[in-house]
Amino acid sequence: MLNVTITPSAQTYLRELLDKQNCEGIGIRMFVSNPGTAQAETCIAYCRPGEEKEEDETLELEGFTAHFDGASIAYLDEAKVDYAADKMGGQLTIRAPNSKMPKINDDSSVTDKINYVLYNEVNPGLASHGGNVSLLEITEDNFAVLKFGGGCQGCSAVDLTLKQGVEKTLLERVPELAGVRDLTDHTDKSQAYY
Repeated sequence: MLNVTITPSAQTYLRELLDKQNCEGIGIRMFVSNPGTAQAETCIAYCRPGEEKEEDETLELEGFTAHFDGASIAYLDEAKVDYAADKMGGQLTIRAPNSKMPKINDDSSVTDKINYVLYNEVNPGLASHGGNVSLLEITEDNFAVLKFGGGCQGCSAVDLTLKQGVEKTLLERVPELAGVRDLTDHTDKSQAYY
């Protein structure tokens, strides 16, 4: 279920922008690029008639339609779009607290579950050594393919970290997984913690 707030001031601002496009039926489309990652960005773009997607959720607002990318819905949960006028014209702000990591539940995808555990449980511990780990893919046989970065790349203790820390935590939290694999090039020791 869609849980996005577009304040009245933001609706007025967006409607004025849309009116300037001289395109009957134009609306907005909100989505998250690189969802579930540290690089996640919440975006609003014009949505001309015919550019809607079948999986989009829509919200009829006063004077225009807002379309929300179906694949981004979990990442847009609790998002708020606001507009504050000031002497320089104003500022449109988008706050999407779940864009980098959506709330997860039993129905969440394995990818979302893994990213959630990495982001909230594993990476905070690795950060103390300047390291991090990210999910590259999930194989057909349910192995998580990971890549270590920062101080973990080339670290002599990475095998221990992988088996005793990361894999153990992921298997406890995401029972659908068969295991983990590391695709990091550990011959580069320039940033290694140990």
